[in-house]
Amino acid sequence: MCGIAGFCDFKDNFIYDREKWTDILINMREAIAHRGRDQTGEYLDTNVGLSHTRLSIRDLEGAVQPMVRRVNGTDYVIVYNGEIYNTDEIVPDLRKKGYEFYTTGDTEVILYAYIEYGLECAEMLNGIFAFAIWDSEEERLVLCRDQLGVKPLFYTVQNGMLAFGSEIKALFCHPKIVPQADDDSFREIFAVGPARTPGSGVFKGINEILPGHMAIFSKEGFRQMRYWALEARHHTDSYAETVEKVTFLVRDAIRRQMVSDVPVCSFLSGGLDSSVITAVASKLIEEDGGTLNTFSFDFSGNNRYFHANSFQPSRDRPYVDMLLPLMNVHHTYLECDETELAEMLPDAVYAKDLPGMTDVDASLMYFCSLVKKQNKVALTGECADEIFGGYPWFYREDLLSADGFPWSHDMAARTSILRDDVVEGLDLAEYARRRYLDSVAETPELPDESREEKRRREISYLNIRWFMQTLLDRMDRASMSYALEARVPFADHRIVEYLYNVPWSMKFSHGVEKGLLRDACEGLLPREILFRKKSPYPKTYDPLYEKILSEKFRTLLRDKAAPIHRFIDKERAERFLDLPKDYGKPWFEQLMAGPQMIAYMLQVNEWMTRYSVA
Repeated sequence: MCGIAGFCDFKDNFIYDREKWTDILINMREAIAHRGRDQTGEYLDTNVGLSHTRLSIRDLEGAVQPMVRRVNGTDYVIVYNGEIYNTDEIVPDLRKKGYEFYTTGDTEVILYAYIEYGLECAEMLNGIFAFAIWDSEEERLVLCRDQLGVKPLFYTVQNGMLAFGSEIKALFCHPKIVPQADDDSFREIFAVGPARTPGSGVFKGINEILPGHMAIFSKEGFRQMRYWALEARHHTDSYAETVEKVTFLVRDAIRRQMVSDVPVCSFLSGGLDSSVITAVASKLIEEDGGTLNTFSFDFSGNNRYFHANSFQPSRDRPYVDMLLPLMNVHHTYLECDETELAEMLPDAVYAKDLPGMTDVDASLMYFCSLVKKQNKVALTGECADEIFGGYPWFYREDLLSADGFPWSHDMAARTSILRDDVVEGLDLAEYARRRYLDSVAETPELPDESREEKRRREISYLNIRWFMQTLLDRMDRASMSYALEARVPFADHRIVEYLYNVPWSMKFSHGVEKGLLRDACEGLLPREILFRKKSPYPKTYDPLYEKILSEKFRTLLRDKAAPIHRFIDKERAERFLDLPKDYGKPWFEQLMAGPQMIAYMLQVNEWMTRYSVA
């Protein structure tokens, strides 16, 4: 995994001031150097500059980027972030066509595939990726992002100049690009945040290449086009055939994602998803004579303060303890205390360049910093709930029929401490509703489906386009803040394509959420794990955390220079601080309606201050 950045301008000639533009490339690269410091490099030509900072996972000594290959007198240059898992399927045909490989990594495979197959190369790739290719013959810069958007790729086009980067902060190292916010920026923050409208970078003029899309920047301008999309099809497999297909796809995705020239570890929560991945991965490593490192996360105060509720019915530790004797793994229990958690909230804003999932982002960053001391690559269980139907809005009628994003349809919690003129002036409810209706309208569906099945498709599509992307963003920024590569087998686009067309009656087999996945993993895990009720990413229940946040927020309310005062109703905020906090009701699914609301406002203020967008 790596960080990429660069710029392209057909009205300029960068060679005339090579030192200046090389320094800018270095600054862009240094801004995201946390993504990997194993190797660095720059490429500068007349109209284009590319920069790369590397986390070496495959072909540790070779595969240096930017990678340049000359074919028939034409230079092709690539900078790339990600992993391709099916190179063994692509390389043979390229060899037959005369391409000679000088590395064993996947970067060269992508570049040769582009040279040979052109823009169609993206359709051939199975993996997580974001890359930029300079094609000197066509005089164009090609940007491309993986099918599900696991890897980020931000860009801006200003006055005929394009700049891009793995993270937004890289763009701000270009002298022509400064952080700005407009009304839509704050609509994103308060109406749909910490999610983002697909393609939005929240900052004014900053965008993101959409998942499953490529973009071309040339003298004719900028255009983005889709190369992959979900399609609605009739599901003709029997239930037994569906279980068999899912069994194969899940195991095959895990097997593919074990490819690495450094040891792979896994995050193990004791829940169904991470346990499945760990069980398969540990057996594969054991066959090669190795032992899988595993890690679980919790908060130090939860031994004393955790209490089960409908939102979080159980702690993870007992289930992890149950699994460990059954697997050949080396396990480490990691804990974060409340002071460390609160102190990392500003760091989480910088990692994402935006307010985010507060303590979830901050704690995951902390845990990743500890995991990185032992491993460079981790498998995670993200995305299974979105595609197999694990969230309550897939089966609870009140959420299934909600007129809005089911994880965030109640605007009252979001706006409870905002000023009335802000809520009305930004028209937050209408903004969220428009974003929701836009996504519903583009949902792939079949004309002969029942009303109920169409609604199921809408919920699935909303999850993939919005909620899943939020969690993938969280995982990328948290892990890559410490140059830890996080892989997500359940986000294999083949699994997502197949599951999108499996009817709910099969996904909800036995009247249990994710019943299909549980049947597909029969015999892999003990039944206590296989049928464990979903419990989200751990939260701290120690009242000390709420106390720390409340003190920070009260200090903020007293600071008349704090930019957040533009939006907050001080009296409402103070009343909110004095009220008992609800730890069992989320305001954004994985964020509880207690401390996380305070933390989110602290992060918004940090964002406005850090980027001077008040």
